[in-house]
Amino acid sequence: MRYLDGITTNSPIEPDNPLIVGQAVHTGIEKSLADAVQEYYFSYPIITDEHINEVMKLETVIPLARAAIPRTDNDPLYPDGVEGRFEVEISNKDFHGFIDYLFPLYPSGDGIQWFDIYDFKYSNNVSGYKQSAQLHLYKYFFERDNPGKKIRNLYLVFVPKVSIRQKKTESLQDFRERLKEELSKVEVKTVQIKFSMEKVLEFLFGVKAANEETEFPQETSYLCRYCEYQEYCEKGWDYFMKLPENKRRTIDAVTKRVIWIYGVPFCGKTTFANDFPDPLMLNTDGNIKFVNAPYIHIKDDVRVEGRQTKRTLAWEVFKDTVVELEKKDNTFKTIVVDLLEDLYEHCRLYMYQQMGITHESDDSFRAWDKVRGEFLNTLKKLMNLDYENIILISHEDTTKDITRKGGDKITAIKPNLQNKVANKVAGMVDVVARIVTDDEVRTFNFKSNEVIFGGGRLRVNTKDIPLDVDALFAVYDEANANAAAGKKAAPAPTIVKSGRSGRKKADTPATDADNPQDSPKEEQPINSTPEPGAEDKGENPTDKFMDIPDEEGGETPAMNPPEQPEPTGQPQQEEKPRRRRKARD
Repeated sequence: MRYLDGITTNSPIEPDNPLIVGQAVHTGIEKSLADAVQEYYFSYPIITDEHINEVMKLETVIPLARAAIPRTDNDPLYPDGVEGRFEVEISNKDFHGFIDYLFPLYPSGDGIQWFDIYDFKYSNNVSGYKQSAQLHLYKYFFERDNPGKKIRNLYLVFVPKVSIRQKKTESLQDFRERLKEELSKVEVKTVQIKFSMEKVLEFLFGVKAANEETEFPQETSYLCRYCEYQEYCEKGWDYFMKLPENKRRTIDAVTKRVIWIYGVPFCGKTTFANDFPDPLMLNTDGNIKFVNAPYIHIKDDVRVEGRQTKRTLAWEVFKDTVVELEKKDNTFKTIVVDLLEDLYEHCRLYMYQQMGITHESDDSFRAWDKVRGEFLNTLKKLMNLDYENIILISHEDTTKDITRKGGDKITAIKPNLQNKVANKVAGMVDVVARIVTDDEVRTFNFKSNEVIFGGGRLRVNTKDIPLDVDALFAVYDEANANAAAGKKAAPAPTIVKSGRSGRKKADTPATDADNPQDSPKEEQPINSTPEPGAEDKGENPTDKFMDIPDEEGGETPAMNPPEQPEPTGQPQQEEKPRRRRKARD
């Protein structure tokens, strides 16, 4: 599906997603703990208490991992400028991969430059990864491509993963105390791998067999739970998949806009949507008195026929509307859903009737999943419709708090939709933006930080714009012009991602090592983990990136980089970088 059909998926949303957390661990080892925390936070539309829990783990294991690898700093035996290199790329017609850490050895005097290879694994599965061909391939292809350079030793650095869960009878603070206790016991293991040419040959023969294969039947195993296409294979859901057309397209002209906006009541959301060209309102709350667009009221349709009363549920009305819109037998250019959270509630009631329940808890094993699946798959059909603009509208929700590690709470600002569903919907749209009202001034705000839900894929430098359709269209035009010219928005000053961010899954050979089983007790590390104190102490990254944003302040938008500050005599406060949606592949 990925390599032959070119089907990609939306970004993962789970706080403990191994791709995102693993990428953060690599960033922390290469750069700093602060960079890792910042990158992790900006991989999500908004953070929750579960994200704080994951950051607590990063704050423990990253300093341990940084202290466990050798460095040339302050070593008089190394000439100036000689140091270990991270993300060393190997690229040729036969192989493409990245060495996590290439460490130079002392000059040997034999004319050969020797190195050790270190590969980082955020996993407890020591025995599984020891069977991987990955390091063997790195050694073989690095030496083949670099005459005069040799690899002496191969090492796997296992950064321990703590996977305890909060008990139902346990408060969040009690759970975090237990988590700290478990984290105090962890240690990094460095395991040496002996090179085997047989591993290289097995890999090459496997590639040959794969290239000659023409049929790829579905094979169900325990690995399916880690596959991004699982819901499609097992349930037939495709709301999270992105299938491109088999033709070249021009990106210098905007052909479709998919936007999700939210804000407090009476901030101008519906009026703003009414200004789009040729709109059709799919309205759920009856708030259409001050707009003149045609509308369909999404509500239960009750008809009395003789002695019988027939009811068509609101969700069925919506599904029928989507079917009619698919026919394109109309002249509308814009489809507006107002409000999205009401649609979700209509979907719940419809599924209750289908399943014969009164609440998801009546069939908790299936009901939550079925409701989300029905809602997201139907919404994806709407998103795929061939109309110029698809606009989703939601109210703003500030009733949820996020608890910092220290116990104090901050308010999350997000659309009024269940978190799991909101994160999935965010992956379907071009941009999520908030309408902000300051007295009589209303703006379309792209700014986002860890506590404000927002972001998107548009490459622009605009932080906020007037609440005007033409201004929004100008943002799209700028983004498409940048994309057509191959330009990117100016990078944030604190994060410069390289190497691994562009990896594909094919770059590293797949193994069964991803099975998250515990490592056997008999496995012994080659070196013991240094004390956590070996890492320089600094400010707490969690606290640094958890400040409550100013409405007028300098928070950097998740979808946009910050503007560079003018130099002054005072040190500038570090701004947040753009949220990076691409996970480690």
